[in-house]
Amino acid sequence: MKSTDRRSFLQAGLGGLAGLASLPLLGSLAGCQQVPSRPDAGPLPSEKLADRVRLISGAPGNVVSLVSSDGILLVDSGAADRAPAVQASLAGARVRTLFNTHYHADQTGGNELFGKAGATIHAHEITRQWLSSDYYVPAEDRWVKALPEVARPTVTFRQKGEMKAGVERIEFGYLLEAHTRGDIYVFFRDSNVLAVGDVASPLRDPALDWYAGGWLGGRVDAMDHLLALAKPDTRIVPAYGPVMTRAQLQGERDMMAHLYERTTELTDHGRSAQDMLDAGVMKEVDRKFEDSYRFLYDVSKGLWAHYTNFGGNIV
Repeated sequence: MKSTDRRSFLQAGLGGLAGLASLPLLGSLAGCQQVPSRPDAGPLPSEKLADRVRLISGAPGNVVSLVSSDGILLVDSGAADRAPAVQASLAGARVRTLFNTHYHADQTGGNELFGKAGATIHAHEITRQWLSSDYYVPAEDRWVKALPEVARPTVTFRQKGEMKAGVERIEFGYLLEAHTRGDIYVFFRDSNVLAVGDVASPLRDPALDWYAGGWLGGRVDAMDHLLALAKPDTRIVPAYGPVMTRAQLQGERDMMAHLYERTTELTDHGRSAQDMLDAGVMKEVDRKFEDSYRFLYDVSKGLWAHYTNFGGNIV
């Protein structure tokens, strides 16, 4: 189903979708916000992806680093308490450029450390808005304070852009409403490494931050865009989990597309997340989810929020 079809199906389902608003406030997006403490500041595990590109893991997710004559470029900065460990993993080299793939604290917590050290922070304009404002996390019933000014993105974009870091050509672009409403990819074209944030999730249950505009239809569209960018041998780096091949991303996309088709059909007929679970929707895919109900709940809320054009909470 094409993007326009994913949007047009919503025109008919107001009656069924409205009932979803009464579901309890749960959601896998909570897992994207909570970060367990890690007090040590020693170097984190890392692996070489290309001559100039390394993957740093355990921050708690993945951080991608590029070494160039212009200094270090990072994609995501990890959680705040793990930023010193990320810095230690760079062997003292200075970070000059930092990209945030989205606003969640486990990807942007290190912004303050690197921002104070002089890094220029790049992100989508909507991510800058979230990080510049107090925002509410409904799944945890709590507010998160805005980041200090030094930790906020200062270079933003709406659609896509290009830059060079030393000899490396870098493309970055918007992934509309895939995981949040401000997701981006960063493609190191010469090194053939594509960082995609939480738009792909090879191990953890895929998270749809419906309160920030993410929904399953947007996730499928974003994966289609990433597949069009990637080559057969492109190394694709998610926010969490192992590096993926294009074929593996295709497999996850096909699973998400099937779940989209099934859940939208059921949602359009007034079925709840529990109804979908009882109907065996999650048994139709090969992958085992840790919490199928929470995933389906977020799917339901995302469809309803997208239908009503609910834009989240920027105050």
